[in-house]
Amino acid sequence: MQRLTVQAILCLCNSASLLTIQKFMKPEFENIPLVKAGKRFEIEIDGHFAFIDYREMGHQIALVHTETDPELAGTGAATAVVEKTLAYIEENGKKLLPFCPYVFAYIKKHPEWKRIVDERFEGYNKL
Repeated sequence: MQRLTVQAILCLCNSASLLTIQKFMKPEFENIPLVKAGKRFEIEIDGHFAFIDYREMGHQIALVHTETDPELAGTGAATAVVEKTLAYIEENGKKLLPFCPYVFAYIKKHPEWKRIVDERFEGYNKL
């Protein structure tokens, strides 16, 4: 996949339909790998972490809590870990349960990601 800058447009072919996705991740986070460690997805920046706690149940991944180390506050690291995690979920054919309020708000603000939310999720119609 080609790396894009903030506000760049990426066209993906998904189930025979062309989708346009706008990335909001700051360029300095694009090459930082997402790590699936234990029960969390994380990225590391200069020894500090941004992470999302999750639970995996079959074809669903529930995102339950997003956090960054205080040193990363206001840097965009939380947005980066969310975007990378959502991309991971989609690339692996999973369905999302966005229980984390930060992830829920992110998807509400960026409704193109609603396509990976499980339609049976209780708050689906509020996204």
